[in-house]
Amino acid sequence: MQDQLTICPRCTSDACYHVDNEGHNVWFCYGCGFMSDSTKKLNTDALLQFEETLPEIYKALGYIDEETKCKFYPSVINIPTKGMVFVDGSSTSDWKWAAVMAVEITEEEKAKFPKNQTHKMDMKTIQHYDERDFMDALEYIGYYN
Repeated sequence: MQDQLTICPRCTSDACYHVDNEGHNVWFCYGCGFMSDSTKKLNTDALLQFEETLPEIYKALGYIDEETKCKFYPSVINIPTKGMVFVDGSSTSDWKWAAVMAVEITEEEKAKFPKNQTHKMDMKTIQHYDERDFMDALEYIGYYN
């Protein structure tokens, strides 16, 4: 397995983490927040199946890398005890990164959640970040701690 920082094909940031695991490639860019992997190749059943479950805004924001022929999509970062970062918007020209903090589930709420779940996302804590401020959104939820 080989991993390295590389230039992101979408945003040209040098903060794109690339892992090559015996021909299966994964890209995750900390600069723009988009990711892809070898299963996201254009015109494949795997890509079609993946897109079936995506929100429309994620599909619309998808970026095709001409070199690898893979499609990059915005990431969703969900750390159950810290928070979540996701795309919030209505179109490709009107979206931002959203970050929300996780809070502990109270004793009164526990019956509403799965048995072992201890935290929930608190939408009252939502903060929005511009497209190129993905790392700031991650910092807000404590991703780097």
